[in-house]
Amino acid sequence: MFTGIIETKGIVARTERVAGGMRLEIYAPDFGRDMTIGDSVAVDGVCLTVTKFLRGAFLVDVSDETVGRSTISELRQGGSVNLERALRLSDRLGGHIVTGHVDAVGTVAMRQSAGNAVQYRFTAPPEIRELVIEKGSVAVDGISLTVARVFDDGFGVVVVPHTEESTTLKDKPIGAKVNLETDMFAKYVQRYVRTFMGTDEDSTARPPRRGLGDMLKDLAEGR
Repeated sequence: MFTGIIETKGIVARTERVAGGMRLEIYAPDFGRDMTIGDSVAVDGVCLTVTKFLRGAFLVDVSDETVGRSTISELRQGGSVNLERALRLSDRLGGHIVTGHVDAVGTVAMRQSAGNAVQYRFTAPPEIRELVIEKGSVAVDGISLTVARVFDDGFGVVVVPHTEESTTLKDKPIGAKVNLETDMFAKYVQRYVRTFMGTDEDSTARPPRRGLGDMLKDLAEGR
């Protein structure tokens, strides 16, 4: 688990296509000095496992599944990436719960100044938009952001100067691809509602729909 609060930016030192996916070398000498091999790290919002340390850098392997669902394949040598170590139970949850499992890829549609902040607009596919609400949370390239407005083709956010400076957002041109992860709790609610309404693809294999009151009664009676 992650919080979406980016700790630092790293530099892509090397990308390599290997059987079953990719291997990345990320240069970040001052990042995660307490990390060990096997630890999880979010790279642009993608949860990856550290496999080796090398001269101020660390290596991670990326499966074909992850490559196909994220912007990892777009990374090039010399590019910057957002980095965050996995959440510890003793840490403050400054952003929101982020799993590092990318739901879809969106694009940067707009960027404009708004006083001392910056407004961004991102396009997103339909399956993402139905899980995004105003004042809700969304992770963009691993950055925990609050949704300011929902549009027919995506959503908008307002980014404060600190977030702009400490992440890769300001380096993204219009049209650039970004990793999107919606709120985990929204996914569970969606699945429950679809199952309850009989519209979930697995609902035919489930018992007849029953109300929440019935379920609570069963729990009380030990059923």
